[in-house]
Amino acid sequence: MIQNFGIHNLSTIFQSTPVLLELLCILVFGSIIFVWGVRYSNIKDEFKHFNLPKWLRDLVGIFKFSFAIMLLNDSLEIVHFGAIGIAVLMIAALITHVRLKSPFPRMLPACSLLCACLIISYLCTGLLAKAT
Repeated sequence: MIQNFGIHNLSTIFQSTPVLLELLCILVFGSIIFVWGVRYSNIKDEFKHFNLPKWLRDLVGIFKFSFAIMLLNDSLEIVHFGAIGIAVLMIAALITHVRLKSPFPRMLPACSLLCACLIISYLCTGLLAKAT
């Protein structure tokens, strides 16, 4: 089916681990910048809705930006650390949503970022193992 559109190499692009890793890192980085930068008012409302303190919101924001920047590094170890850091934050977000009985659609962004970061971590682990 891909060949019908004249795109012969699309499947091979996504079989390449480094390309997939870079795409996922850019996607996660962009998502965090968009949500915590452009749509920051929604973050403030959500933390207020959950009765979470401002200092915690600010601390989570600092960690998210720091980990997101790590995803754009050339070092696989740093990318791996950034992905694990965001994954831990997403697990905490999911636990918070479950404890407060949020509907699933409100949990979907945290689930998506968690899955993306776990895939990034897995890909980094594979590439690091090949390098040694």
